[in-house]
Amino acid sequence: MRQILADLGLGPVNSGVCGSSWVTRPGGGEIVSLNPSTGEPIATVLGATPAEYDQVVAEAAQAFASWRELPAPRRGEIVRQIGEELRRLKEPLGKLVSLEMGKILQEGLGEVQEMIDIADFAVGLSRQLYGLSMHSERPHHRMYEQWHPLGPVGVISAFNFPVAVWAWNALIAAACGDTVVWKPSSQTPLTAVAVQHLTNRVCEKNGLRGIFTLFVGRGSAIGDRMLEDHRIPLLSVTASTRVGKHAAKLVGERLGRTILELGGNNAIVVDESADLEMAARAILFGAVGTAGQRCTSTRRVIAHKSVAAKLSEKLLSAYKTVPIGDPLDPKTLMGPLIDEKAVQGYLAAIEKVKAEGGTVLYGGKRLQRPGFFVEPTLVKCPRQVPIVCEETFAPILYLLEFSTLEEAIALQNGVPQGLSSAIFTNDLRNAERFLSAAGSDCGIANVNIGTSGAEIGGAFGGEKETGGGREAGSDSWKAYMRRQTCTINYSRDLPLAQGIRFGD
Repeated sequence: MRQILADLGLGPVNSGVCGSSWVTRPGGGEIVSLNPSTGEPIATVLGATPAEYDQVVAEAAQAFASWRELPAPRRGEIVRQIGEELRRLKEPLGKLVSLEMGKILQEGLGEVQEMIDIADFAVGLSRQLYGLSMHSERPHHRMYEQWHPLGPVGVISAFNFPVAVWAWNALIAAACGDTVVWKPSSQTPLTAVAVQHLTNRVCEKNGLRGIFTLFVGRGSAIGDRMLEDHRIPLLSVTASTRVGKHAAKLVGERLGRTILELGGNNAIVVDESADLEMAARAILFGAVGTAGQRCTSTRRVIAHKSVAAKLSEKLLSAYKTVPIGDPLDPKTLMGPLIDEKAVQGYLAAIEKVKAEGGTVLYGGKRLQRPGFFVEPTLVKCPRQVPIVCEETFAPILYLLEFSTLEEAIALQNGVPQGLSSAIFTNDLRNAERFLSAAGSDCGIANVNIGTSGAEIGGAFGGEKETGGGREAGSDSWKAYMRRQTCTINYSRDLPLAQGIRFGD
């Protein structure tokens, strides 16, 4: 642990509050980071008081006044340098992610690579913040639209992707000319502190302060303060649907903007023509990867009756051989859940699905060892019972069957969430039907790949109770800017639109 922190350039500073500089001894109380593999403390971070939060936002607002004036390609250069620092520190930061969050090392390193990828994307974007030009109906007039920075952007991230989700938002927002105020999960504060130190080094080298800011805080009081803060025009919130609804209400009451990335209840449809080897591999990663703690984790498999038994056998065989243990061990494929509350949620879901008629084919138990380890679990369900329609952040996979593709699509869509979905098929018609307007109602729909592991080039997000937000690629950058329509009259006359005559 000490070596990891040393490699990241972290000294004895345990402050979790940084505006233009670190607050040396913030007064918001101690927040203990636990190692979910052992249940033991890793370190203690000091959180922010409301007054210290106000100081951080004030400094971000002050920095915005000059940062927005910097040409976008020069802002992109700062993001490029952050990407280079992430490349240099990929291994120790990836290890810290695995140590603090519990995902296996390959996933920890993959998360940092995702940050690097989004940095590269944002650098290119800094030269492509394009507007449109339009023909005016009035003679000798020119119309066009342009995009301006929005202001300090708030980012509230979750424990399961403790650094990548910040990067999706922060690096694109920075290229767009916004400053960033980050409230990370209080379950994973060390990774946030490490990233803040990294951005500080880059900004100080370039004579910049307050572009990226941080405050760690627990409880609704300081979280609500951020949601209600008129100085923050946009809040990106990654959380449960319950928390997202609360955030949308508070931000909406002040007519602020939100990007909501909330719950997922993702299904893979496997039809009678599917390559079952491919499907089983994708399902295993989607359901077991990150111990089922991804928003895009596969939670339901909807298999055609003709292949369901064979697919179930393949999954059962694979589940019995999943190595569970220390996430830093290269042989491990599944680490722990994040904390005791998550374990209890897993156990409660198992009991509920059994009471509702489900049959546990494998797993369903807590492992008797230190930390928060559970068994990956397969459950056969006679129908989509109530617990199947809920999101349980744990490695529980529900197996359902279908007879027609229309039935499969109805099952896929028959949950409140709408993030990710997939179909495994070698039938072109079935693939296209699944992707059509009458097919999957999710923000992400895949063919012959799983639900988990999105690339940054596409917009990431979902519909229904997933919140409707979009982050990362495509034109998601527009959420971080304000659109302005401009009309220039280069004539000596003043014609009005729609041919209106006024006082002539």
